[in-house]
Amino acid sequence: MKGELKKKKVKTIRVDLDKCNGCRACELGCSAFHAEPKYSSANPARSRIRVVMDLLNDEYVPIRSTDYTKAGCDGRRVYSIRGKEYSQCSFCGSVCPTRDLFKEPDSGLPLVCDSCGDDPPQNLPLCVQMCAADALTYEEREEEVEEEPRMEEIETGLKSMVDRHGLQKVIDTFARMAKKG
Repeated sequence: MKGELKKKKVKTIRVDLDKCNGCRACELGCSAFHAEPKYSSANPARSRIRVVMDLLNDEYVPIRSTDYTKAGCDGRRVYSIRGKEYSQCSFCGSVCPTRDLFKEPDSGLPLVCDSCGDDPPQNLPLCVQMCAADALTYEEREEEVEEEPRMEEIETGLKSMVDRHGLQKVIDTFARMAKKG
């Protein structure tokens, strides 16, 4: 029902920038968890978290991928951190067509953080487990949100796959997946 408020469990990963040392263990854990088969490889280009680094100033910012957007934003804000300026795009987790961050290197499909899902069940996302500096902490809380179906996200993803691989390959893949259950 449109406009109905429902309680939803919101899962977040909090970042403490003062603790991050840029080791990138979070990237390796994430990419290993999402490898096919699981843990068979560790390729940071497939990670759903990236550490933006300013080595000269010894500053590191872990950024998690969020939603896919059809177009790049017009955000032109500039942030100043300890006297150094950064663009708004530097800290954005959105998967957008204006940059290659958070895109699967082979297919170009968006890589969106799923907090390591439930297969196999995890007590904590792998990036949090791998962070020896405790810069990443996992939090769950309940919020009341307006529940609405977001079919446009599904359609955007399917259109992207059809554009990239062709309609017949997508249909064949869905048929194969349906057989697996």
